[in-house]
Amino acid sequence: MGQLLTRGWPVELAEGHVALRPIRARDADAWQEVHTRNREWLRRWEATVPPGAAAGRRPTFRQMARYLRSEAAAGRMLPFVILYDGRLVGQVTVSGITWGSMSSAHLGYWVDEAVAGRGVMPTAVALAADHCFFRIGLHRIEVCIRPENAPSRRVVEKLGFREEGLRPRYLHIDGDWRDHLVYALNVEEVPEGLLARWRAYRDAHGLAGG
Repeated sequence: MGQLLTRGWPVELAEGHVALRPIRARDADAWQEVHTRNREWLRRWEATVPPGAAAGRRPTFRQMARYLRSEAAAGRMLPFVILYDGRLVGQVTVSGITWGSMSSAHLGYWVDEAVAGRGVMPTAVALAADHCFFRIGLHRIEVCIRPENAPSRRVVEKLGFREEGLRPRYLHIDGDWRDHLVYALNVEEVPEGLLARWRAYRDAHGLAGG
């Protein structure tokens, strides 16, 4: 069933108003409402299928949720939804989990525009990253972001992720191949934990904590 089931999955995590839990098929209505309402907010940053690729039919939410949960059971992914005061407001997905000598993963996220600026996303990313580092046992977390996506870049910059460089035409986003900046952290760089680092940052800057 995969290492995640014995190393901290499924799991629920929380800090203040923000909580993470595994995605569920019954999240369909809430997820669709948030995603539809934020279509224009998210469109520029969402993956698309390149020309010539076998597109097929777009999966339903329940099909997507089943796939994500099966990947989690195989130890390749942690698919979280983000809750704010109990209401679904986005996702954090840890994907491409690689064990052995690399012990790394990619982290991606999106959030409802209605709660942007309240510290929800940095809190959610810190919760997920700490779980990966200190419970799952990963060594490296990587986040790839389009250079134009200033709000997403601010999330990882507040948390102290290192910018490692540009990957030209890295992913097909919003209808074309787009450059992405690579941000990363190794566990040795945050011995106190990323959540503790985020608490210190928001206290020092008088920011909301989520």
